[in-house]
Amino acid sequence: MVIIQSVLGPVDTEELGFTLMHEHVLSSSAGVWYTYPELVNRRWLTESVIADLREAAAEGLQTFVDVTPFDLGRDIQLLQDAAEGSGVHIIAATGTHRNVPRAFLDGTTVDLIAELYIREIQEGIEGTGIKAGIIKVANDQEGVDAPGALMLRAAARAHLRTGVPISTHSYAPGRVGEAQLAILQEEGVYPGRVYIGHCNDTEDMDYLTGLCRKGCYLGMDRFPGGGALGWEQRVQVVKGLIDAGFASQVMLSHDRRLCGPNTRMGRMERRGNNPDGINFIVRKVLPRLREMGVSEETIHLMMVESPRRYFEGR
Repeated sequence: MVIIQSVLGPVDTEELGFTLMHEHVLSSSAGVWYTYPELVNRRWLTESVIADLREAAAEGLQTFVDVTPFDLGRDIQLLQDAAEGSGVHIIAATGTHRNVPRAFLDGTTVDLIAELYIREIQEGIEGTGIKAGIIKVANDQEGVDAPGALMLRAAARAHLRTGVPISTHSYAPGRVGEAQLAILQEEGVYPGRVYIGHCNDTEDMDYLTGLCRKGCYLGMDRFPGGGALGWEQRVQVVKGLIDAGFASQVMLSHDRRLCGPNTRMGRMERRGNNPDGINFIVRKVLPRLREMGVSEETIHLMMVESPRRYFEGR
């Protein structure tokens, strides 16, 4: 038995079940909810999120990993309310997103930043007692620049102190996951505790299988996606990894936000470009994989077993 932290408290990893590994209840900016409350219809926002999660739960969702750090607008009380109202396990994140806050760059050290993450893991977030269960870091087209490397090292040291795993936002067309993993390994992180995000933004199988051989997990977490690759192409990438023998290191998700920066950019906006929302994988991706000959055992492995093993440190 391995116990991890959800926003409602400790949960046994055996209870995680069908898991979406890279999602967002909302994305916004740090502090906007407190500074400009007129942007927020709190009741509507909470009800909307709960409705979306209940809809997904009715089709099998059991755990929703919210990789929204404070600077992407994390609202920890909303996450708790959403979990209570929907019955879905929600795991909250500590860490930072792409644009490293100035306060983290002016006279701070790697160890000081790591201590901030550790406090949110061990004591709780913003005085609520709600503990983070995953560490988020992000590097994009710029690659791993000096500020980004600082955050990666802080994440690594927080992980080594707490055992909480690391999830990244990466830029697959630039093979950024390789640089991320290299720094984390320099700090002593075991690759099996690392999830490299947005890996289905590329069809470069050399890059993807190379990461798998190093031992990390791949987030095929941009469904239905956008840009150069349509969702069918992204499914083909997943199938290619399965055929190459790496199904146990693949996890599927959407990278969707249930609500936007304010309540004027909420549920209807998301429903407009993806009517299936966070049920897209269940309704479109998994049926397509079955048509391609992927077994139920393999689907269970990617959606249930691999997330559990990742959190357990296997």
